[in-house]
Amino acid sequence: MLLAFSVAPLAGVDDTGSVSAAVARAVAVVRASGLPHETTAMFTTLEGEWDEVMAVVKQATDAVLEVAPRASLVIKADVRPGFTGELQGKLDRLEAALADAPGGERAGEAGGNVGHLDAAEGCR
Repeated sequence: MLLAFSVAPLAGVDDTGSVSAAVARAVAVVRASGLPHETTAMFTTLEGEWDEVMAVVKQATDAVLEVAPRASLVIKADVRPGFTGELQGKLDRLEAALADAPGGERAGEAGGNVGHLDAAEGCR
């Protein structure tokens, strides 16, 4: 299962309105989990079994709630039993499809645009 999530306080927790320190607490939980993961500017994606990834999301949310009275949590999951290595596998299939596309342009090269990772959704 791949699970992308974003958790943050609903209001800034410092004088500048930044939520970075609170989000860093959540990302530290993810890193300590030992699960394969990737953090981008907007989401963190985890790979593992249902109970594993949901436990990490709960712990990460709890970490934010330790410094904020309210949090926003957004979750998107790709539930595909029997598959592992999909955090990279979906992107590899996307890159292969782009290489085979007319012009053979690959994402991020020759003016290509990596875009949102949801583009990998169709590369199952």
